[in-house]
Amino acid sequence: MRRVTSIKPAADWTAAQAIDRVILDADDRNRRRIVLTGERGTQMLLDFARPVSLRDGDGLVLDDGSVVLVAGEKEPLVEIRAGSARDAVRLAWHLGNRHTDVQIAGDKIRIRRDHVLEDMLRGLGAQLTPVDAAFDPEAAAPGQGHHRHGHDHGHDHGHDHGHDHGHDHGG
Repeated sequence: MRRVTSIKPAADWTAAQAIDRVILDADDRNRRRIVLTGERGTQMLLDFARPVSLRDGDGLVLDDGSVVLVAGEKEPLVEIRAGSARDAVRLAWHLGNRHTDVQIAGDKIRIRRDHVLEDMLRGLGAQLTPVDAAFDPEAAAPGQGHHRHGHDHGHDHGHDHGHDHGHDHGG
């Protein structure tokens, strides 16, 4: 089995040079270790000390110098368009507050389909368009980990939403 020795960003090579192609969804493109099989049967081991984030169009450089194209699997997404820059910031804030993975695609934001988030966004005035496309979410900020799901994780982030937490306030 061949080993992946490095990753070439999409902008640094030509996909026509690829000897094979692997199709991976966004979750499978964020790994530390995984065995992959290309469409033409190339088997390879990706094994790095830390997790890597592969983007649609990147190249996996193998130990013999050949390169395998990483193709993002099409996923059900929704493109979000705001009426103004101010509205776009507001929508992005609401998505970030819910730890939602987002992809910036030109002047639109893309997220995975989620009817609860879509209803919220419509209520905030966003225009939504369903698309099937490769999902390349923004990388998490250093030290912040990476949330992959648009739902409550069952842990407290320290937000105080006006709830009485049983503290005696001198009353």
